[in-house]
Parts: sequence; C-alpha cells; structure tokens
Amino acid sequence: MNSFPEKPRPRVGLLVTCLVDLFRPSVGFSAVKLLEDAGCDVVVPEQTCCGQPAWNSGDRADTVALAKAVIQAFEGCDYVVAPSGSCAGMLRKHYPEALADEPDWAQRAHFLARRTHELVSFLVDVRGMRGVQASYPGTVTYHDSCSGLRELGVKAQPRELLASVKGLSLTELPEAEVCCGFGGTFCVKYPDISAKMVSDKAAHITSTGADTLLAGDMGCLMNMAGRLQRLGSPVKVRHVAEVLAGDISAPPIGQGEGEITR
Repeated sequence: MNSFPEKPRPRVGLLVTCLVDLFRPSVGFSAVKLLEDAGCDVVVPEQTCCGQPAWNSGDRADTVALAKAVIQAFEGCDYVVAPSGSCAGMLRKHYPEALADEPDWAQRAHFLARRTHELVSFLVDVRGMRGVQASYPGTVTYHDSCSGLRELGVKAQPRELLASVKGLSLTELPEAEVCCGFGGTFCVKYPDISAKMVSDKAAHITSTGADTLLAGDMGCLMNMAGRLQRLGSPVKVRHVAEVLAGDISAPPIGQGEGEITR
C-alpha cells in the first residue's frame, strides 16, 4: 500500500521503553514491522529508561545521568522513534531542559529532540504512510494519551491509519482527551484521585459498546486494562501498533496466555 522510492532508507533507532520491554514485547516487534514497512532500517541500541519517572519525581541527578546515556546510545541514528508519546515527549520536551546547565550536553539534547518522534506520528508525518495492510474484525475505541496529545500533537495520525484496517470500525470515546488517571507517578502520589479518574474512563469505554480499547502508551493501557478487568468487563485492550501491524497473537493486555476472553 505504501512505497517510498523517493526517500532514502533512514536509520531509525527504536526506543523500546521500559513498559514494552518488561510487560509487552509484542509492541516492540509490531513497531519494528511498521517501521520496516515504512522503508526504514531499524536498529535497537542498548538502552536504559528514558528517565521520565525520575524527572516527574524531582530527581534531577538520576534524570541527567539517564538522559546522557540515552543521548549517547542513539547519536548514530537519523531518527529516534518510541511506541509511547510520554517517552518520546520526555526526549523532545524535557531533555533540553534537564541538561540546560551543561552547554555541550544541551546542544546534543536539542539535536536528539529534533530527531525524536512518537511511532504513529512518525509513520504518518515523517514517512508519509497513509494506510496499512492489516485486518481487525470488530469495533474499537481510542484513548488519546496526555503526553502524546499535548506535547506531540498525536491525534489524527492513529485514526488515519486505523481507517485503513480491514474490518475495523472506530467509535469515538467520550472525553477521549481526558487523562485516564495513570500519569506516571501521579497514580502513586494520589491513588484515590487516580482510581476515580480511571473508573470514569472505564465507564466511558463501556458506553461506546466497543469490543476493543486502543491507545499508544503502555502506562495508560495497563491502567485502563486493570480497571476494566476488575470490573469484569469483556473489553479487550491493545496497543495501537499491534493492530496496525496485524499482529494480535499476544493475548490482550491484562489477560494471560490461554485465558478465555469473555
């Protein structure tokens, strides 16, 4: 469906993210497939956490150390792409701020920031992808994660690609742009508020009648999947990259291998 004869094959470094690495490796493999389909050569440098939890907690020293490690790991790449708006936002928006007191590192941070993108926005906005060869029978609804939406402008891009998925019908989520209550360390600092927010989100998800919830950030997805599971909801939860790549072999988020989906 997509061809890129006029564009050279860029070297794209995949920032896997901690949650994908530890809880949902299938998202990383789906991201690689999508990037290769978009005419990219994908590399996965040895990497650490991007430092976002430390940054959100006011731990500047660890944030700076982690940021420097990530900058060094990806300096040989034409682009850095993450299947997460929050991690991509950390590199683009907060690394330059965190390293502002060190001119050499600040310059390197700005250079990295200009080359960093969230996965789906990179496919659409940078590589010009307009559709995918995938199918997903059913009705889905989509949650816009806070960092991807507000820091990176990710809104129309996933919907454009989802429109090309055969058999998929998208029903918009009421208050889709409202936080799910995860917010990184927010859910730890303010658990009661977080629980109320994710309960409200679960009610909106249920109201759509969709059988699947999609989003682009694992933190949001795990938070919402956990609440839906505790409520006994049959809604399946997946990262958007899995559906776009046509790989739904892994069980939905929050369900174990072999668990029967109600």
